[in-house]
Amino acid sequence: MSRDVLVIGEALVDIVHRDAGRIEETPGGSPANVAIALARLGEEPLLLTQLGDDPRGRTVRSWLEASGVELLLAGAERTSTASARLSADGSAEYEFDLTWTLEGLDPHAVAAESPGVVHVGSVAALLHPGADTVRALLESLRPIALISYDPNIRPALVPDRARAVREVEALVALADVVKASDEDLAWLYPGADPLDVARRLQRSGPAVVVVTRGGDGACAVTATGTVFVDGHSVDVVDTVGAGDTFMSALIHSLHEAGLSGAASREPLRGIEEQHLREMLEFGAAAAAVTVSRPGADPPRLDEVVVTAAEVSRAGSRMPHPRAHAEQP
Repeated sequence: MSRDVLVIGEALVDIVHRDAGRIEETPGGSPANVAIALARLGEEPLLLTQLGDDPRGRTVRSWLEASGVELLLAGAERTSTASARLSADGSAEYEFDLTWTLEGLDPHAVAAESPGVVHVGSVAALLHPGADTVRALLESLRPIALISYDPNIRPALVPDRARAVREVEALVALADVVKASDEDLAWLYPGADPLDVARRLQRSGPAVVVVTRGGDGACAVTATGTVFVDGHSVDVVDTVGAGDTFMSALIHSLHEAGLSGAASREPLRGIEEQHLREMLEFGAAAAAVTVSRPGADPPRLDEVVVTAAEVSRAGSRMPHPRAHAEQP
């Protein structure tokens, strides 16, 4: 069968340490959040991930399936976890207990899904040995699918910065759409201007490189220029999953524009400035809903439409929350 989107990456349990000593366990993982958000926007995503046959793994599977995400699973001895400590502004710092091997995965079963878009990001793209399998899958699927990539860097898991830069750049060169936060780019390229970095990355292969910039909104770089949009005002509960929501909204917008499959690669390179601006605005509106409620709880399509309309009526520039790797 042909899939709307294949998402490749980690699904895990977030152990969130909140104020007053409260501890909450919730399903998460950046690619899993993207898959959930896509399903809630009306797409039909398949998530290729690794979960243990344990209580946490069963909780994650139920969470994904409840939103309409189908699964292609590689087994693990236990389900991975990410411990997050929230600061006063709702941003999060993470510690991981994570395994990513993709042992026993049948690449032919993946290819048989014939996805229109393949998305990969975060831990799954850089944590070995599974990252090697991920890259091989992207290379094999690129002749039939558009590729999207979000580095979503987790410094605790990539202590070798030089190696991380090489591996990120190799994945960027395979991708058609890249989304990165300015903080991701600052970690990868200390002291460099994020917009200059985005322009250099765009020249290495992608049609579009999107940079999200906290209170300064977002921008998108193409071969013909740069598009900017402002941020949105929101009462922040926390920022967990906001960047993943933004990414899913970009993918949804690609589908809405009929940009799916490898045949859309060249049309994507010619995307009009106004269309690209609308995609960024849709992503910002989707992320604004996510940060207004606790945890990675992305919106459904009707919620994004309402939020976008409210922002349009307000017509004012308003700041985004900021959080490393989870910001929109």
